[in-house]
Amino acid sequence: MTITHTLPGRWVEGAGLVLGPSLLLAGVLIRAGEGDFFPDQLAAYAAHPERMVLSYSLYAAGVVLLWPAVTSLARLIRSSHPGWAQWGATLVILGLFGRVFHAGVSHLAFHLVDALGLASAQKAVSETYGAFHVFKAVNVCIMAGWIVLAVGAYRARALGVIRCVCLALAAGLPLGVLKGSSDPISLVALAGLAVAFVPLGVAVLRAGPAPRWWAAALVVALIPAAFFFGLSG
Repeated sequence: MTITHTLPGRWVEGAGLVLGPSLLLAGVLIRAGEGDFFPDQLAAYAAHPERMVLSYSLYAAGVVLLWPAVTSLARLIRSSHPGWAQWGATLVILGLFGRVFHAGVSHLAFHLVDALGLASAQKAVSETYGAFHVFKAVNVCIMAGWIVLAVGAYRARALGVIRCVCLALAAGLPLGVLKGSSDPISLVALAGLAVAFVPLGVAVLRAGPAPRWWAAALVVALIPAAFFFGLSG
């Protein structure tokens, strides 16, 4: 398997492949044991706000980090099956946009508990849960994209059969706002995503020289600086 790199680059793609599924799985496991639908998720936040914020934050970060992971795999597929690579990557990334939108709505819903109290927050979410938004159009992408990408990876021999099946399992991850995602189907989907992506991520990271020490130090320093800047603005 030959690994080539363009934007966003080997280190971003490798980090996405390794950290994306890992953060998703960590986020779901932290909130394991709570009900998987919005009344229970809001109640869990009312009882354990720090734990639920950490859980949803890790999950949202994992979703964002999946986009360079997807571009890395799509590049491997493109060499022999460009159509499958283009459609698979496009559908999955559109689906990731939808999941980021859902994460933002979940964040707001949690803070309704702080502002209104649990019962009022549950009532407000219940009355607005099915409201129209433009990202409803990508719901099909959230589910179908992983299957298209997995078929493309199989046809291009970018991943083995088992890992292609594991990648397709990601289609089973529930979508929407305030979903606990700790049911067995969700855990299998996330475990499959990790099996498909993490070994590829390790291979990508090992496919070239290590970064210069000052570049690694700069990235480490920029992360808390970015948080501070965001909080102050």
